[in-house]
Amino acid sequence: MTTIAHHDQLAQDTAMGVVDLMVRDLDAMIAYYSTGVGLDVITHEGPSAILGRGTTPIMHLRQEKDLPEFNRRDAGLFHTAILFDTQAGLAGSVNSTARFAPRSFTGSSDHLVSEAFYFDDPEGNGVELYWDRPREAWTRTTGGGVQMATLPLDPNSYLRTHLTDQALTKPELAVANIGHVHLQVGDIEVAEQFYVGVLGFDVMARYGAQALFVSAGGYHHHIGMNTWNSAGAGPRAASLGLGQVSIEVPTADDLDALAARLAAQGIDRRHDGAVLRFDDPWKTLVEVRPAAV
Repeated sequence: MTTIAHHDQLAQDTAMGVVDLMVRDLDAMIAYYSTGVGLDVITHEGPSAILGRGTTPIMHLRQEKDLPEFNRRDAGLFHTAILFDTQAGLAGSVNSTARFAPRSFTGSSDHLVSEAFYFDDPEGNGVELYWDRPREAWTRTTGGGVQMATLPLDPNSYLRTHLTDQALTKPELAVANIGHVHLQVGDIEVAEQFYVGVLGFDVMARYGAQALFVSAGGYHHHIGMNTWNSAGAGPRAASLGLGQVSIEVPTADDLDALAARLAAQGIDRRHDGAVLRFDDPWKTLVEVRPAAV
């Protein structure tokens, strides 16, 4: 593994923004994420819809009927991870999704830092619904990362324990947002050089040449990356699935600092003063903006 040089870190309050998906059947996808997952339809205009909780956007669905399906061997989206503020809120969404589309459930795990349930939406995009344990309960490693694992988590027992009447009758009261995005990449070392060495994320966990988890501010991960399906993948071709990765930094100064780091590395970028856009090594579009914009 190549040693990553010292880098300027992203601001501690950096977070993930709206996940952009290009879809074929917009109505079916809206139904899955609203009736199933329990997101609110904030706007729906023609071939575009924004879903979230209340007025907080979480997903942007864009209909692109002529694009080919996403090839699971390519770089792109592994899953979108929606974070709930309570176990009851998570249980409510898991219950609703499983009832709406029972065959979409793919598994569940206790990751020590979180409790997670996994699904595939109608067009095969991975979805994680999860709740974080309090940060003080996480075990920090000597390198400044966090200890994570993949332990059994029984979904039926979880629902019996945590599904409340309020979660069943008023799911909109549960706070939810994008917790992280998990990507398929072609090479973990290249991913680390870019997302850590250039962008300024910190490595929180690494599993050899197979997976990397990075974050800002000590979170367990804002972006996960793996090569489980996509080892050796080259630049992405246009397809359904992930449109772009969105990152929110706290201030315009943080955005300018990132733009300067990209310029120093000779990385092509588009910066209109409010939004910074550039491609990762697999031609996944990354969009960064200040949280207030």
